[in-house]
Amino acid sequence: MDPRESVIHHRLHQIKKILVVASGKGGVGKSLVASSLALSMKDQGKTVGLLDLDMYGPSAHVILGVNPDAFPKEDNGILPFGVQGMKFMSTVYFTKDKPAAFRGEDITNIMIELLAITRWDDLDVLIIDMPPGLGDEMLDVLRFIPEKEFLIVTTSSKVAYAAVKKLLLLLKELHEPIVGVIENMTKESNAFIRKQVQQENIPYLGALAFDDTLEKSIGNPKKHRQTSFYQTLTVLQIH
Repeated sequence: MDPRESVIHHRLHQIKKILVVASGKGGVGKSLVASSLALSMKDQGKTVGLLDLDMYGPSAHVILGVNPDAFPKEDNGILPFGVQGMKFMSTVYFTKDKPAAFRGEDITNIMIELLAITRWDDLDVLIIDMPPGLGDEMLDVLRFIPEKEFLIVTTSSKVAYAAVKKLLLLLKELHEPIVGVIENMTKESNAFIRKQVQQENIPYLGALAFDDTLEKSIGNPKKHRQTSFYQTLTVLQIH
Protein backbone atom coordinates (compact mmCIF):
# COMPACT_ATOMS: atom_id res chain seq x y z
CA MET A 1 0.00 0.00 0.00
CA ASP A 2 1.26 3.47 -0.87
CA PRO A 3 1.91 5.25 2.48
CA ARG A 4 0.49 8.44 0.99
CA GLU A 5 -2.96 6.83 0.98
CA SER A 6 -3.13 6.97 4.78
CA VAL A 7 -2.06 10.62 4.64
CA ILE A 8 -5.07 11.41 2.43
CA HIS A 9 -7.48 10.41 5.19
CA HIS A 10 -5.58 12.64 7.62
CA ARG A 11 -5.77 15.60 5.22
CA LEU A 12 -9.53 15.21 4.79
CA HIS A 13 -10.68 14.25 8.27
CA GLN A 14 -11.49 17.83 9.35
CA ILE A 15 -13.83 18.40 6.42
CA LYS A 16 -17.49 18.05 7.34
CA LYS A 17 -18.78 17.38 3.80
CA ILE A 18 -17.15 16.45 0.50
CA LEU A 19 -19.27 17.16 -2.57
CA VAL A 20 -18.04 15.76 -5.89
CA VAL A 21 -19.45 17.60 -8.91
CA ALA A 22 -19.30 15.22 -11.87
CA SER A 23 -20.79 14.32 -15.22
CA GLY A 24 -20.46 11.52 -17.72
CA LYS A 25 -20.20 14.10 -20.52
CA GLY A 26 -17.98 17.08 -21.19
CA GLY A 27 -19.29 20.52 -22.08
CA VAL A 28 -22.28 20.44 -19.74
CA GLY A 29 -21.10 23.34 -17.55
CA LYS A 30 -19.88 21.22 -14.68
CA SER A 31 -17.03 23.55 -13.71
CA LEU A 32 -19.37 26.54 -13.76
CA VAL A 33 -21.73 24.70 -11.43
CA ALA A 34 -18.89 23.66 -9.10
CA SER A 35 -17.31 27.12 -8.96
CA SER A 36 -20.65 28.92 -8.58
CA LEU A 37 -21.80 26.54 -5.89
CA ALA A 38 -18.57 27.12 -3.97
CA LEU A 39 -19.10 30.90 -4.15
CA SER A 40 -22.74 30.52 -3.11
CA MET A 41 -21.93 28.36 -0.08
CA LYS A 42 -19.19 30.79 0.93
CA ASP A 43 -21.69 33.66 0.69
CA GLN A 44 -24.00 31.68 2.98
CA GLY A 45 -21.32 31.80 5.67
CA LYS A 46 -19.76 28.37 5.20
CA THR A 47 -16.04 27.66 5.13
CA VAL A 48 -15.47 26.29 1.65
CA GLY A 49 -12.72 24.63 -0.33
CA LEU A 50 -12.72 24.13 -4.11
CA LEU A 51 -10.50 21.50 -5.73
CA ASP A 52 -10.22 21.33 -9.53
CA LEU A 53 -9.11 17.79 -10.39
CA ASP A 54 -9.32 18.13 -14.17
CA MET A 55 -5.78 17.38 -15.32
CA TYR A 56 -6.38 18.00 -19.03
CA GLY A 57 -8.68 21.00 -19.01
CA PRO A 58 -8.82 22.73 -15.61
CA SER A 59 -11.08 25.76 -15.83
CA ALA A 60 -12.17 26.78 -12.32
CA HIS A 61 -9.28 29.27 -12.18
CA VAL A 62 -10.54 30.89 -15.40
CA ILE A 63 -14.07 31.19 -14.02
CA LEU A 64 -12.83 32.71 -10.76
CA GLY A 65 -10.22 34.98 -12.37
CA VAL A 66 -7.25 33.31 -10.67
CA ASN A 67 -3.67 33.75 -11.95
CA PRO A 68 -2.19 30.24 -12.22
CA ASP A 69 1.44 31.39 -12.47
CA ALA A 70 2.11 31.47 -8.73
CA PHE A 71 2.62 28.31 -6.67
CA PRO A 72 0.97 27.71 -3.27
CA LYS A 73 3.05 28.12 -0.12
CA GLU A 74 4.28 25.12 1.84
CA ASP A 75 3.82 24.57 5.57
CA ASN A 76 3.63 20.88 6.54
CA GLY A 77 1.93 20.44 3.19
CA ILE A 78 0.67 22.71 0.41
CA LEU A 79 -1.59 25.55 1.54
CA PRO A 80 -4.46 26.23 -0.89
CA PHE A 81 -4.71 29.78 -2.18
CA GLY A 82 -7.32 32.09 -0.69
CA VAL A 83 -9.74 33.00 -3.49
CA GLN A 84 -12.96 34.96 -2.85
CA GLY A 85 -12.83 33.90 0.80
CA MET A 86 -12.46 30.22 -0.16
CA LYS A 87 -9.55 27.80 -0.22
CA PHE A 88 -8.66 26.91 -3.80
CA MET A 89 -6.42 24.25 -5.26
CA SER A 90 -6.09 23.14 -8.88
CA THR A 91 -3.96 20.91 -11.07
CA VAL A 92 -3.23 24.05 -13.10
CA TYR A 93 -0.61 25.09 -10.52
CA PHE A 94 1.40 22.05 -11.58
CA THR A 95 0.72 22.05 -15.34
CA LYS A 96 0.93 25.86 -15.66
CA ASP A 97 -1.86 25.84 -18.24
CA LYS A 98 0.38 23.94 -20.66
CA PRO A 99 -0.75 20.83 -22.55
CA ALA A 100 -0.65 17.81 -20.26
CA ALA A 101 -0.71 14.20 -21.41
CA PHE A 102 -0.76 11.48 -18.76
CA ARG A 103 -1.25 7.73 -18.79
CA GLY A 104 -3.39 5.91 -16.22
CA GLU A 105 -0.58 5.16 -13.77
CA ASP A 106 0.63 8.76 -13.93
CA ILE A 107 -2.89 10.05 -13.26
CA THR A 108 -3.22 7.90 -10.15
CA ASN A 109 0.19 9.01 -8.88
CA ILE A 110 -0.65 12.70 -9.43
CA MET A 111 -4.04 12.23 -7.78
CA ILE A 112 -2.55 10.57 -4.70
CA GLU A 113 0.18 13.20 -4.42
CA LEU A 114 -2.23 16.14 -4.73
CA LEU A 115 -4.64 14.72 -2.16
CA ALA A 116 -1.83 13.81 0.22
CA ILE A 117 0.00 17.14 0.21
CA THR A 118 -2.90 19.62 0.23
CA ARG A 119 -3.70 21.02 3.69
CA TRP A 120 -7.40 21.85 3.80
CA ASP A 121 -7.66 21.84 7.61
CA ASP A 122 -11.16 22.63 8.93
CA LEU A 123 -13.86 23.11 6.28
CA ASP A 124 -17.64 22.93 6.23
CA VAL A 125 -17.54 21.68 2.65
CA LEU A 126 -14.98 20.74 0.02
CA ILE A 127 -16.29 20.87 -3.55
CA ILE A 128 -14.39 18.76 -6.06
CA ASP A 129 -14.68 19.66 -9.75
CA MET A 130 -14.16 16.43 -11.70
CA PRO A 131 -13.17 15.89 -15.30
CA PRO A 132 -15.93 14.31 -17.41
CA GLY A 133 -16.40 10.60 -17.89
CA LEU A 134 -15.57 7.39 -16.09
CA GLY A 135 -11.80 7.50 -16.44
CA ASP A 136 -8.98 7.07 -13.98
CA GLU A 137 -9.72 10.29 -12.08
CA MET A 138 -13.25 9.14 -11.24
CA LEU A 139 -12.08 5.66 -10.27
CA ASP A 140 -9.37 7.16 -8.06
CA VAL A 141 -11.84 9.49 -6.33
CA LEU A 142 -14.08 6.50 -5.66
CA ARG A 143 -11.10 4.65 -4.23
CA PHE A 144 -9.25 7.26 -2.21
CA ILE A 145 -11.81 9.81 -0.95
CA PRO A 146 -14.03 8.64 1.91
CA GLU A 147 -17.57 9.75 2.81
CA LYS A 148 -18.22 11.77 -0.31
CA GLU A 149 -21.47 12.69 -2.04
CA PHE A 150 -22.04 13.25 -5.75
CA LEU A 151 -23.78 16.10 -7.55
CA ILE A 152 -24.33 15.20 -11.21
CA VAL A 153 -24.64 17.76 -14.02
CA THR A 154 -26.28 17.14 -17.40
CA THR A 155 -27.88 19.16 -20.17
CA SER A 156 -31.23 18.59 -21.84
CA SER A 157 -29.50 16.67 -24.63
CA LYS A 158 -30.38 12.99 -24.95
CA VAL A 159 -26.80 12.38 -26.06
CA ALA A 160 -25.44 14.03 -22.91
CA TYR A 161 -27.83 12.17 -20.66
CA ALA A 162 -26.93 8.82 -22.24
CA ALA A 163 -23.37 9.33 -20.95
CA VAL A 164 -24.55 10.76 -17.63
CA LYS A 165 -26.81 7.75 -17.07
CA LYS A 166 -23.80 5.42 -17.17
CA LEU A 167 -22.23 7.40 -14.34
CA LEU A 168 -25.46 7.36 -12.35
CA LEU A 169 -25.77 3.59 -12.73
CA LEU A 170 -22.16 3.09 -11.64
CA LEU A 171 -22.64 5.23 -8.54
CA LYS A 172 -25.86 3.41 -7.67
CA GLU A 173 -24.19 0.03 -8.12
CA LEU A 174 -21.41 1.09 -5.75
CA HIS A 175 -23.97 2.52 -3.28
CA GLU A 176 -22.37 5.97 -3.46
CA PRO A 177 -24.61 8.79 -2.15
CA ILE A 178 -26.04 10.98 -4.92
CA VAL A 179 -27.31 14.41 -3.84
CA GLY A 180 -29.13 14.75 -7.15
CA VAL A 181 -28.97 15.84 -10.78
CA ILE A 182 -28.92 19.39 -12.13
CA GLU A 183 -30.09 20.04 -15.69
CA ASN A 184 -28.00 22.87 -17.12
CA MET A 185 -28.33 25.21 -20.12
CA THR A 186 -32.03 24.54 -20.72
CA LYS A 187 -33.68 26.58 -23.46
CA GLU A 188 -37.28 25.41 -23.25
CA SER A 189 -39.56 23.42 -21.00
CA ASN A 190 -38.89 19.72 -21.47
CA ALA A 191 -39.65 17.02 -18.92
CA PHE A 192 -37.45 14.34 -20.54
CA ILE A 193 -34.45 14.65 -18.19
CA ARG A 194 -36.62 15.02 -15.10
CA LYS A 195 -38.52 11.82 -15.95
CA GLN A 196 -35.34 9.90 -16.71
CA VAL A 197 -33.71 10.93 -13.45
CA GLN A 198 -36.77 10.21 -11.35
CA GLN A 199 -37.10 6.78 -12.95
CA GLU A 200 -33.70 6.00 -11.44
CA ASN A 201 -35.03 7.12 -8.02
CA ILE A 202 -32.50 9.94 -7.93
CA PRO A 203 -33.46 13.50 -6.89
CA TYR A 204 -33.93 15.93 -9.77
CA LEU A 205 -32.74 19.20 -8.26
CA GLY A 206 -33.86 21.60 -10.97
CA ALA A 207 -32.99 23.28 -14.25
CA LEU A 208 -30.63 26.16 -14.96
CA ALA A 209 -31.78 28.13 -17.99
CA PHE A 210 -29.32 29.07 -20.72
CA ASP A 211 -27.88 32.46 -19.75
CA ASP A 212 -26.40 34.43 -22.64
CA THR A 213 -24.84 36.95 -20.21
CA LEU A 214 -22.80 34.26 -18.46
CA GLU A 215 -19.79 34.34 -20.77
CA LYS A 216 -19.17 38.04 -20.05
CA SER A 217 -18.97 37.29 -16.33
CA ILE A 218 -16.20 34.71 -16.63
CA GLY A 219 -13.19 35.80 -14.60
CA ASN A 220 -15.20 38.37 -12.64
CA PRO A 221 -16.84 36.76 -9.58
CA LYS A 222 -18.65 39.99 -8.63
CA LYS A 223 -20.29 40.18 -12.04
CA HIS A 224 -20.86 36.43 -12.04
CA ARG A 225 -22.94 36.68 -8.87
CA GLN A 226 -25.34 38.98 -10.74
CA THR A 227 -26.14 36.45 -13.48
CA SER A 228 -29.43 34.58 -13.52
CA PHE A 229 -27.41 31.34 -13.70
CA TYR A 230 -25.77 32.05 -10.35
CA GLN A 231 -28.91 33.38 -8.70
CA THR A 232 -30.95 30.34 -9.78
CA LEU A 233 -28.26 27.95 -8.57
CA THR A 234 -28.22 29.54 -5.12
CA VAL A 235 -31.90 28.73 -4.52
CA LEU A 236 -31.66 25.06 -5.50
CA GLN A 237 -31.83 22.67 -2.57
CA ILE A 238 -28.16 21.65 -2.51
CA HIS A 239 -26.77 21.16 0.97
